[in-house]
Amino acid sequence: MSTAFRDLAPDAPRVGVTFDGRPLDLPAGMSLAAALLAAGTLVLRTTPVSGAPRGPFCMMGACFDCLVEIDGTRVQACMTEVREGLVVRSIGGRDD
Repeated sequence: MSTAFRDLAPDAPRVGVTFDGRPLDLPAGMSLAAALLAAGTLVLRTTPVSGAPRGPFCMMGACFDCLVEIDGTRVQACMTEVREGLVVRSIGGRDD
């Protein structure tokens, strides 16, 4: 998939992560939000009222636009480190 974002650590060790059932190899230790953007995943959730798409915006934990679910807990992808075996689920605002 083409994306405007690039992997700044192409030689970093890769680990297996799943996003909405799609397997991905992402750089270990990188911010989950940054790694997903570099992998071409721009939308991480939709808003509760309108269902509008949202993705990483501030990249420092202030805006909450990058909320995802990991192990039944909602977390900010920008504040989560990529590690082996993460199972990440997008949050569907109107359907969730």
